[in-house]
Amino acid sequence: MLQPRERALLEVLLRHRDRVVAKDRLLHAVWGLDTTGDANVVEVYVSALRRKLGATRIATVRGLGYRLVDPDA
Repeated sequence: MLQPRERALLEVLLRHRDRVVAKDRLLHAVWGLDTTGDANVVEVYVSALRRKLGATRIATVRGLGYRLVDPDA
């Protein structure tokens, strides 16, 4: 079962399927535009999603962000 922030993060990645989503964009989309928190929280939640969905479902694009990977591709 996904936690609310995990679900919100997954929804953002699903809306931008096949595109790289920057970490700061994920931070603002999930935690709010006025968030001044550490962007590393995104890494923590991506890690949790990988444990629940499978490690290969979310790709890290170094220096750019994250991308949801289509399992059928």
